[in-house]
Amino acid sequence: MGNGAKAAQKRERNAKDAGGKGKSQTKSNEAAKSIICQNCKQAFFVTTRQPALEEHATNKHSKTLAECFPNFGK
Repeated sequence: MGNGAKAAQKRERNAKDAGGKGKSQTKSNEAAKSIICQNCKQAFFVTTRQPALEEHATNKHSKTLAECFPNFGK
């Protein structure tokens, strides 16, 4: 028996123990997106820093940070 078979068996055992539920983070990731551009409605994670938002505002819309994200930092 090779290592690949051992890994497959271990995955099967762990899936039984965990109830067969996947470990997807999509729901929690969607909930973490609370910064929204007012022009294009693109969502950004809460942890997004000011330089990234400024880059989005200038490159996508040729506007300032305050025009695209009026609630940022409040």
